[in-house]
Amino acid sequence: MSQKNRALVVVFIFVLTTVLISACTQSLSQAPEATPTVIATGLFVSPFPSVENPMAMIEEFAKQTSVAQTAAAGGESNGTPAAISTGAVLTPQEGTPVPAEGTTSPGTPTNVGAVALTPVVAATTPSGPINTPAPVVRPATYTLQSGEFPYCIARRFNVDPDALLSASGLTSPDVYVPNQKLTIPQSGSFPGSRSLAAHPTTYTVASSSETLYGIACKFGDVDPAAIASANSLAVSATLTAGQKLQIP
Repeated sequence: MSQKNRALVVVFIFVLTTVLISACTQSLSQAPEATPTVIATGLFVSPFPSVENPMAMIEEFAKQTSVAQTAAAGGESNGTPAAISTGAVLTPQEGTPVPAEGTTSPGTPTNVGAVALTPVVAATTPSGPINTPAPVVRPATYTLQSGEFPYCIARRFNVDPDALLSASGLTSPDVYVPNQKLTIPQSGSFPGSRSLAAHPTTYTVASSSETLYGIACKFGDVDPAAIASANSLAVSATLTAGQKLQIP
């Protein structure tokens, strides 16, 4: 190689080395200045920064997305660590209404834990006298009075009439006389309803020949002594036609 060619090669190498060194020592370009985001005051607000350069807008959006992803992964919001509760009592700010003791804020249910009460309906009873039959006391024997007969006595003492006739030695209910003594069975009951007429009521004596014993037989389950007591009479009292009697 000639001396001239060698000189050219040396010059080329020197120039190339100078260019490379100059490129390595060149200072980095500064980051673009932040452009304040203009927030619209109209009805619609765009979620993207308002910039004139579309590429700068895309770059800024990418930066914000990266920061949000980093914060979500680290459990932080906007790069700020979450506040730790220390159990301190919060003091309401000035002008904030504080509910008075014993009051509830709007929307707070007041029946929490309350037990629903079931209304109790009071039972009513029909007005007027109620026919409550007195307990039947069965005597061992009974003597028939004027106006009475065996079937009447069976109803009054709630015994079976056939058992009454059998115990008294009677073969027919139609054969009886006043002052006849009957033997009253102490078991069994009358077959059917003992009542022959509704009572309490008022009874008008039809004839002076009637007796309280016979009137009691017309009602079936009424005792002549009860009629006498209700009318302040003796059970053997003489009655008059048209006389009013209260039947209990």
